[in-house]
Amino acid sequence: MSKQQRYTEEFKLAAVKQVTERNNPVAEVAKRLGVSSHTLYVWIRRYSQPKVQQHESTASKPRYAAPPMREIF
Repeated sequence: MSKQQRYTEEFKLAAVKQVTERNNPVAEVAKRLGVSSHTLYVWIRRYSQPKVQQHESTASKPRYAAPPMREIF
């Protein structure tokens, strides 16, 4: 059984930038760095997303608007 390799954050970010900013193919970058394509896709998903995600369309709207109360006679 092989030991699992750990990579630094800097290494991962550099790998992601090669794909996202330099437009190199994932398979090519993964092979050159000695990681699987799946691992590189996981890093891309993790490091390409902003830290805080806010939906602009729902930020100003209330989450739930109650219907008006009916008058009881």
